[in-house]
Amino acid sequence: MKWLVIPVLLALSACAASPEDIAAVDVGPRAYNGFNCAQLADAKIKYQQSLENLSAQQRSAQSGDAVGVFLLGLPLSSMSGGDQETQIALAKGHIQAVELEQARRKCQ
Repeated sequence: MKWLVIPVLLALSACAASPEDIAAVDVGPRAYNGFNCAQLADAKIKYQQSLENLSAQQRSAQSGDAVGVFLLGLPLSSMSGGDQETQIALAKGHIQAVELEQARRKCQ
């Protein structure tokens, strides 16, 4: 029975992370330097919508991984490209960069 524990633990560690647990990537302070307040607001909306869509896909990958691990011992969604962790981290990073620039410019 011990031989079964290690593969299951390895498979579980490869499962898709919860969107809320994914940290933002540092996009850099100058990414939105030349934007005005209206452009910053538009960019923020765009990345928030993207983050919502990616988060839904990530939750679906989480569910698929849970089923795959339960049935086959493999995180099938993550293995088939369903994991959106990188894109979520990037979208969160862009949102943070926009918010920092909005604060710096004192946008309303």
